[in-house]
Amino acid sequence: MQQAIVAGGCFWCTEAVYRDVLGVSDVESGYIGGETDNPTYREVCSGRTGHAEAVKVTFNPEVVRYGDILDIFFATHDATQLNRQGNDVGTQYRSAIFPLNDAQRSEAEAAIARAQADHDLAVVTTIEGPATWYPAEDYHQEYWEGDGQRNPYCVATIPPKLQKLRKSFAAKVRPAG
Repeated sequence: MQQAIVAGGCFWCTEAVYRDVLGVSDVESGYIGGETDNPTYREVCSGRTGHAEAVKVTFNPEVVRYGDILDIFFATHDATQLNRQGNDVGTQYRSAIFPLNDAQRSEAEAAIARAQADHDLAVVTTIEGPATWYPAEDYHQEYWEGDGQRNPYCVATIPPKLQKLRKSFAAKVRPAG
């Protein structure tokens, strides 16, 4: 098993996408890339810690490659928005990849180049790290499967991301049901 860490705005939304990907065994929401040790959700949301809301994806590379994880990342968020995703504004919502080794760093550079070829506007995704990972509080984990489906923000934001995933990566998506 391997891991990937990406930040593409609200971690609830990003987590929901990766939970539907074949070969992904776990997705953990958390914080990375900041200065505060053990930050809380409230601290990160203030924008003062420097952390990004992110997900750590554990996956089987024999089923889904790291490059696929990154291509899904770029297909399901707007990598041309600096420090925001839709109405979520601040550095905590930045588009960033946190490679865990040199091979992932090279793959991240290649994925950004692929994404840029698909966009007229500049892709602003950064490659950051190394950085310390902090898991988010328990109530953020598997949010879409629980409270998220009653949260109007999630109901408006997550289904379109899942539709993009299913349309662009049909062979990489878990069967419905």
